[in-house]
Amino acid sequence: MKAYWIAHVDVTDPQQYSAYTQLAPAAFAQYGGRLLARGGRSEALEGRPTPQRSVVIEFASYEQALACYRSAEYQAACAQRQGAARAEVIIVEGL
Repeated sequence: MKAYWIAHVDVTDPQQYSAYTQLAPAAFAQYGGRLLARGGRSEALEGRPTPQRSVVIEFASYEQALACYRSAEYQAACAQRQGAARAEVIIVEGL
């Protein structure tokens, strides 16, 4: 069963955040992640205000999505994001 990584991100330091965006895609690819949405238009209809960026990544399974997040490769990218953005990341299993 597929799983989806959903992230809402507000960038506070674009220059530093670019280091994250240069590293993270390689980790996604290594674990079979396929970007379905990244940035683009969005509108919050309920809940908190619209984040600057919304990201949806599809994985073959919940386990693959978790393995990607917990991997050394992604954590190295994540370290670059610290202090450069506020992020909420969830993984949800598909139907």
